[in-house]
Amino acid sequence: MDAPVLPMPAPLCLVTNKDDVLSLNPVALAVLRSVTQPLVVVAIAGLYRTGKSFLMNQLAQKRTGFPLGPTVRAETKGIWMWCLPHPRQQGVTLVLLDTEGLGDPNKDDDDSDTWIFTLALLLSSTLVYNSIGTIDQQALEQLRLVTELTKHIRVREEDDNPASNFVRVFPSFVWTVRDFTLQLRAGEKTLSEDEYLEQVLQLQTGNGKKAKERNELRRCLRNFFPRRKLFTMERPAAAADLPRLEELREDELQPGFRKQVDAFCRYIWEKAPVKVLPGGHQVTGSALAGLAEKYVAAITSGAVPCVESAVTALARAENSAAVEAAVAEYQRGMEQGLVLPTASRSALVAVHRDCEQRAIALFLSRAFADHERQYHAELVRKLEAAKEEFCRRNEEASEQRCHAVLRELWRDVELRLQNGDYVAPGGAQLFKEDLNRVLEEYKRRPGKGVRAEAVLEAFLREREGLAQVLKATEVQLELAERQREAAAAEAEAAQQAAEARLEEQRRTMEEHQRQLEQQLKEEQRAWLEEQQRVLEHHKKEYEALVQEGFKREAAAMQELITQLQMEKKNREQGTWISSALNFLGSILAPFLPGIAGKALNKLRRM
Repeated sequence: MDAPVLPMPAPLCLVTNKDDVLSLNPVALAVLRSVTQPLVVVAIAGLYRTGKSFLMNQLAQKRTGFPLGPTVRAETKGIWMWCLPHPRQQGVTLVLLDTEGLGDPNKDDDDSDTWIFTLALLLSSTLVYNSIGTIDQQALEQLRLVTELTKHIRVREEDDNPASNFVRVFPSFVWTVRDFTLQLRAGEKTLSEDEYLEQVLQLQTGNGKKAKERNELRRCLRNFFPRRKLFTMERPAAAADLPRLEELREDELQPGFRKQVDAFCRYIWEKAPVKVLPGGHQVTGSALAGLAEKYVAAITSGAVPCVESAVTALARAENSAAVEAAVAEYQRGMEQGLVLPTASRSALVAVHRDCEQRAIALFLSRAFADHERQYHAELVRKLEAAKEEFCRRNEEASEQRCHAVLRELWRDVELRLQNGDYVAPGGAQLFKEDLNRVLEEYKRRPGKGVRAEAVLEAFLREREGLAQVLKATEVQLELAERQREAAAAEAEAAQQAAEARLEEQRRTMEEHQRQLEQQLKEEQRAWLEEQQRVLEHHKKEYEALVQEGFKREAAAMQELITQLQMEKKNREQGTWISSALNFLGSILAPFLPGIAGKALNKLRRM
């Protein structure tokens, strides 16, 4: 189980914005990398001095934390981070990102707002946009930078229409409107907050430039953020008390405001999703830190951040770490589960299978975007090497034990040889009796391990010369017979070991196939669910366009829906899974040569 997040008493600056140049704080990155749990990442953006930090402190269940200020000067610069145990989900960490306010007149560079907003968007799984007053045209204009995201974000490296893929990678969108005084009504009908938001986002009729610009903004919000939610909040306190908002007791805040903030927090705690990468892989602290590094590096170099290239670069580091973690888990399990020498190879293999199974599961839980199965092959190679090392140590321990037993049992024979007992009358018979006694006792001794026959065969071969020393044909014949028996036993053991190795390799291949197939089926399920979600969103948008009278836009949306339906149908056939398993078999075959042909033939029949 992943370790719980370490206590973080106060936020840390994750992204600094000094002289309009973005950089990452290594201390904050180190804290983030220490979080091994999946992350729910909630970022807040909006105009400066609109109370964003207060809401984030409420989500943290703290009175203070993110700085609040009583003046018109913006308090938050860059992006500040607070990692906390999730108040509702066990085994999940809540990461709060408080961003520098948009529209600060003290900024020298207008691009700074764009890049801060872009980072908040790319790093979060839920983006909260905070504004004041109402959602009128002016409030929408303050979100104008949403229409420019195609200039600042790419989902794929080669993408002629980046906006079409934003829906797959953008976070959920929550709009909080502070100091809201309007009644939520449309004529005689009372509106919910979400209905009010959808009404505001309806496209406007007209062919003029202004109408097109306004509709472009609305269309972007509707298309980029299919999961959207609105919360309206009245003024929290009297104007005179606002400068000391974080000092006010709960009962000094307006009851309606407290209720609205509680509803907002409950929604975030219960509905905000874990951040995932394309393909459904859950993001942990190290992955989020890696993404932040890739995106900030792209921005500071003047490039456009690309999700696909960032994920690919991140996968290299994360997959290498996944291999090392899986091998370490295997070695730890083997060390704890084995007492060397084992009574048989099968005893070692039984522990190996259990440790291998857990190692593969750990690797697959952490690895992602390993399309060429490069890291999977590396895992197999390292696990096989680790297993062979344990086998070598097992054989070495067995040989040491066997030699020790034979030295002990042969001690009396050595004394009699030195005393000349075996050259006296009746000595040959005495030697045969002693030899039989040694061999019988050797067989009875427990704990000799897998090299018992081989060590005995070598031991007897080394004593072939005793027959000449004792000048006894009977001794020579007895030694030769015993040596033949030991050699036959050793040959049989070697044959059984070779067959066992083939069986182990077959089982290893099947275990990798089985677990990968499970993962691929889970990826298939997640992809189909996501595709269905995207389809439903586009169908809803199509119906809205038809109802609003935008026939040309509706026709274009219908073409996109048809294309997505075809992609879904092709994916449902599942042929890509068998292709992936075939490819895995061909990649792993060099590391499991004993069963390569059989395994590949089996895979081709799938």
